[in-house]
Amino acid sequence: MKKPMQKLKLYSELLKLEHTIFALPFGLASLLILYKNFPCWEKILYILFALVSARTLGMALNRLIDKPFDEKNPRTRLWPHVQGLVKDQEIKLIILLSTLFFVFFCYKINYLAFYLSPVVIISLFIYPFAKRFTYFSHFFLGLVYFLIPIAIDIALNEKISLIAIFLGIAMACWVSGFDILYSLQDLEFDKITGLKSIPVKFGIGKSLKIAKLLHLITFFSLLLSGYLYPKTTWIYFIGLILIALFLAYEHSLIKENDLSKINKAFFTTNGFISIIFFLVICLNNLYYYFLK
Repeated sequence: MKKPMQKLKLYSELLKLEHTIFALPFGLASLLILYKNFPCWEKILYILFALVSARTLGMALNRLIDKPFDEKNPRTRLWPHVQGLVKDQEIKLIILLSTLFFVFFCYKINYLAFYLSPVVIISLFIYPFAKRFTYFSHFFLGLVYFLIPIAIDIALNEKISLIAIFLGIAMACWVSGFDILYSLQDLEFDKITGLKSIPVKFGIGKSLKIAKLLHLITFFSLLLSGYLYPKTTWIYFIGLILIALFLAYEHSLIKENDLSKINKAFFTTNGFISIIFFLVICLNNLYYYFLK
């Protein structure tokens, strides 16, 4: 029993399952905003399983494709796939299974989701290669998150609404912004190895400003989403103020001459932002249906 549990722990470390806290609550919030008629629980489970499968696929692809660089990077040398604790064949199997599961769950959702599933898969495949040919690879990751509310709208309503687009923009800019901050850790390594990023192109100071601008766009996109959402109450806008404060706090942790708190900004603060948005939507809807 001990060996299988150790292997599961290694897979968890490999795929950074704790990072699901970024995408999943935002996806659930999008579901609560976008449904016209509340879906059956079976469809909700299929949507959740599709999200988890897509995220697993993206992380496994990233680990396999980036392995030559991870082996040289001091920050990533202790990761399970670099140390050989998780073999390449195992990662390839994870990629195959997560792809099949994702396509299957899309098929169970509806035919439109099934036909469009290759778009998500291709986007997930392109992102790990992006830093090899463009300084703006962060936006390829943002594109993946932009597709989450779009995919949920297609899954629920078989169309793409304006509010889904604004939610997608909010998610894309939020993720692109904190990915820029996260990439500051590898600035010197990326310069040496020829990998591209916004910090490599513009330096630390301008990169911090770009991340702030992206998170400002996130706030205003969520604000516009609130105006478009017919069930919005005062709770939603109070929640946005709280999210704005967390975004401001995140940026206060990282300074041009002090990058020591990047992990705190990346993991803790962003995790709270995603969870807060989900809880705000839950409370907003409860108030709208039962207390208003």
